[in-house]
Amino acid sequence: MISRFRALRVFCVIAVSALLPAAYAASPRPTEPAPAVEQGKFTLHKFEQVLGEENYKISTSGNSITATMDFKFTDRGSEVPLSVTFQAQKDLTPTVFEIKGKTSRQSTIDETVQIQADKVRVRSRDKWTDSALPPQQFFTIAGYAPATMQMLMVRYWASHGSPKELATLPGGTVRVEPRGTDTVKVHGKDENLTRYTIEGLIWGRETLWFDSRENLVAAVTLDAEFDHFEAIRQGYEDALPSFVGKAGADGMASLAELSKGISGSHADPLALVGATLIDGTGKPAITDAAVVIEHGRITAAGARAGVTIPANATVIDEHGKTLLPGLWDMHAHFEQVEWGPIYLAAGVTTVRDCGNELEFITSVRDAVAAGRGLGPRILAAGVVDGSGKLTIGTQRVDTPEQARQWVDRYHEAGFQQMKIYSSMKLENVKAVADEAHRLGMTVTGHVPEGLNAYQVIEAGQDQINHIQYIADIMHAPLPADASRDDRRKAAANIDLNSAEAQKALAFLKAHNTVVDPTMALFEFFTATTVKPPASFEPGAAKVAPELAEQLTDVEPPSDRSQQLQKMFDKYVEIVAALHKAGIRIVAGTDQAVPGYSLHREIEIYNQAGFTPMEAIQAATIVPARAMGLDKELGTVEAGKRADLIVIDGNPLEDIHATRNVEFVITNGVMYNSAELWKSVGFKP
Repeated sequence: MISRFRALRVFCVIAVSALLPAAYAASPRPTEPAPAVEQGKFTLHKFEQVLGEENYKISTSGNSITATMDFKFTDRGSEVPLSVTFQAQKDLTPTVFEIKGKTSRQSTIDETVQIQADKVRVRSRDKWTDSALPPQQFFTIAGYAPATMQMLMVRYWASHGSPKELATLPGGTVRVEPRGTDTVKVHGKDENLTRYTIEGLIWGRETLWFDSRENLVAAVTLDAEFDHFEAIRQGYEDALPSFVGKAGADGMASLAELSKGISGSHADPLALVGATLIDGTGKPAITDAAVVIEHGRITAAGARAGVTIPANATVIDEHGKTLLPGLWDMHAHFEQVEWGPIYLAAGVTTVRDCGNELEFITSVRDAVAAGRGLGPRILAAGVVDGSGKLTIGTQRVDTPEQARQWVDRYHEAGFQQMKIYSSMKLENVKAVADEAHRLGMTVTGHVPEGLNAYQVIEAGQDQINHIQYIADIMHAPLPADASRDDRRKAAANIDLNSAEAQKALAFLKAHNTVVDPTMALFEFFTATTVKPPASFEPGAAKVAPELAEQLTDVEPPSDRSQQLQKMFDKYVEIVAALHKAGIRIVAGTDQAVPGYSLHREIEIYNQAGFTPMEAIQAATIVPARAMGLDKELGTVEAGKRADLIVIDGNPLEDIHATRNVEFVITNGVMYNSAELWKSVGFKP
């Protein structure tokens, strides 16, 4: 191991020198273009689907290096372009860093970092700030993209003593960790690559591979929407599945390492006494309650006076607290191992993963179930999509035969549901639903382009993700070429007493359709500088530093933001109408602010007219029933699995109290919520 590190440092010094032949010969004449001493291309993927490419060129002039990067992909019809210029001294010490463009469909970046003799100047959009130079080595880089900057950062790290932590500008620190050597097959030949993990650049770990010349070969990471994202050097594309698989295995090892640092109590039997119990059944709360847990099951729950506490039980006094069933997030995307502690910290003991890389999510699910990693119970919906401009992933279904093949494969992997995405044809939606129902699975998902909720539900889709698809059938049909503005205006002006809206409500009720509205996500789109995210979602101020800028960098108010606010307000009214009509609503976030947004979702339901008990049930017993697990989960009753939370306050009096999770119990193991938040860089 020592010799490999020495070789790496020596190599990087040589590599940096090799980049600079002009620095030791003669500087190029001003009229001549700087020669390119290195250039390359990465193919960009999301969920392993090719979306675009990143091209880079490194040139020299005198004693300086200039690297330019052109990064661009198209995600579900939206272009995501990014351009970067990096200037440095011959040893890769940064002098200027400029980045401008988009890092995802929803996020933009426009920053400059200038390293001067006595200070650092940083521009974020139109605002300049000055700060002192870091006392030690540093590098300039932004999170999420592009891959070339990570390559240069690792080269800098290796040639500057491989520090345990490396300061980054405009802010933060990163940790680079060698994780071993992997062999991949490229064009029929085995090639040995060094694997690294990067922490601190984005929230969570990224996995990178370098060849013997310190060229970045592959990066398995996330984009700024928390989705799986991969950058693969040209010529190595065939090895993508191998890289994803190895990154998943390394992620499982990281999850196991992370779990070792969390001190859960395995006391058995365990008795919680003195708290107010809201058991989730809808019955009145029980004051001075007792809950007894043995072997991961609830053996007794009720008024303390009527519960027998085993003589050998560990008894915990919870006077002044409230006990609730463990919460459910019915629209999760468990994209990285750090989500495990986050969900538990927020009191979420069960999630429905609504589309993921099959190999990754099954590995995480199985590791958690086997006790090799920390996280909630994972129920999985296998995503499928057809060919089209909004296509995502590689699970392509363009024929009924492909539909059956993918449903069968997901079923064999232990998935509970299928998820329809946005480019499916109606006949293939029906084929998926028919095969899923034959196998005892249910079907959830989007409403594909060109179709409406009536069609997909009649074709067999049991559940609908996202409230906008319900809104779409509550107003008069729009032309196929209607603009986004037209669609927003139509949604904002829905008359819930109209014939269209009443027909939609009756149809959904008659078909027993389940809806997860993801309201917290839509509310996040209404944030502006006048209405900052933390004003309605206090969790935005508690996220890990790597996420803070991503979640809080919003634009000034505009006509568009006003339109989005009106549309969101109407969505709240629609949720209220669905609930009043008896249509089942289940709480889901589609991520938004990790962990915290589930509580915001519950609060919005209360705002829409749910009683506090009904809002709690939308995140407990209602999803348990929708997934056919209500005999095992969803309430605090004798015989059920020991999934419950201890909170400070009474959410029946103030729904915001659900946020105050102090302890979470899953499968009978009790964890401190604050410890879980801190384990992945969040504030309790």
